Amino acid sequence: MGSPYKTVAFQTLGCKLNFAETSTLARDFSFHGYAQVEIDNPADLYVINTCSVTDNANKKARKAVRRALRKSPHAKVAVLGCYAQLNPQKIAEIPGVSMVVGTKDKFNLIEKMETNEIEGQAVIFNSEIDSVTDFNPSYSMGERTRSFLKVQDGCDYTCSFCTIPLARGKSRSADITDTLQQARKIAETEIKEIVLTGVNVGDFGKDHGESFIELIQKLEKVEGIDRYRISSIEPNLLTDEIINFTANSEKFLPHFHIPLQSGSDQLLKAMRRRYNSDLFAHRIDTIKTIMPHACIGVDVIVGFPGESDKNFQETCYLLNKLDVSYLHVFSYSQRDNTDAVQIEPKVSQHTIAERSKILHRLSMEKKRQFYEKNMGTTKQVLFENWEEGVLNGHSENYISVSIKGDEDEVNQIIPVKLVRFEDGEILGGRLK
Repeated sequence: MGSPYKTVAFQTLGCKLNFAETSTLARDFSFHGYAQVEIDNPADLYVINTCSVTDNANKKARKAVRRALRKSPHAKVAVLGCYAQLNPQKIAEIPGVSMVVGTKDKFNLIEKMETNEIEGQAVIFNSEIDSVTDFNPSYSMGERTRSFLKVQDGCDYTCSFCTIPLARGKSRSADITDTLQQARKIAETEIKEIVLTGVNVGDFGKDHGESFIELIQKLEKVEGIDRYRISSIEPNLLTDEIINFTANSEKFLPHFHIPLQSGSDQLLKAMRRRYNSDLFAHRIDTIKTIMPHACIGVDVIVGFPGESDKNFQETCYLLNKLDVSYLHVFSYSQRDNTDAVQIEPKVSQHTIAERSKILHRLSMEKKRQFYEKNMGTTKQVLFENWEEGVLNGHSENYISVSIKGDEDEVNQIIPVKLVRFEDGEILGGRLK
């Protein structure tokens, strides 16, 4: 049965992992004869890949459906991803949704679209998450300079605030041989940088008797890729061996993103995190001792149930004393079917907003300090975009750098001296 749909538009909500998967789906649609159009254009079919890490992410998904149908009132809309797995019936009730596809079936979306009559009420394809065992390799190709390579999926952790294991299933990955094959496909393009992504990348390979350190040692030898970044890694899985390898690598960059969530050991225990504040501090100190120039980003949750003023001050104290470069601050969002729902007392929205402001200010100060420490040094900058005579890109340690230049210098790695900090980025000068 051939498809009646000729044009397709994709929208991705959420994490880098979703971007990798959407891009892979888009290539599959192109292979089957679909013409891809931008999400703001009219299309026969809209595919919305959703996130559900917060309630705001759910709201964005519903908004995306409405916006698509304003562009093409008679289009079909397929909703997939984490929100589709967790709340399929709620999505099916959104006016205009044609199909809801859970985790197990999302990579079979074309088959579902072409073999099912979709008229009237939304069709739901949703399986119990325990039945999801396959690993689907994915990588993004939407940018000239960078690709997100999915190396792992799912999670075996049971953090009390998180629905990801319910949305994506158990931890799993391809083996190293298959993952290297994906990296070599990327290397055949003009892309220079790969970002390794997953739900819990440090868990890579345990279903194959392999390890993350073995993977990155092998990726280092893939020809045609100049740079690698590790998107995010749990502090208990970021070993000294991984840190030392990165410090001595020619391709793996001195940039780490490490979730903390709270600086209070009491809250870390309530969250069921697998480390304490001392272990986290040790990881930061180890990195900075070996790589003083390394960039370190940190995830923090404010307003977790039971978070007292004392708990919050413990978080602020820890972050103030640690040499980190920026924060990603998340306001706690109560998720159904998580144990944190039962924890009391709840933190008021006003208090959450005030604490969030404090940490956002701290993040800006940490970023300023980090940038100023790098002033006057020379960095290798991969330029990602050009506009009105100005190139912008990121250094190996993830500093945003702008210089005057030509459009044909996009996707080139150029040595730049960091000259001046202005409006959240550094203005650079070319070496003479």
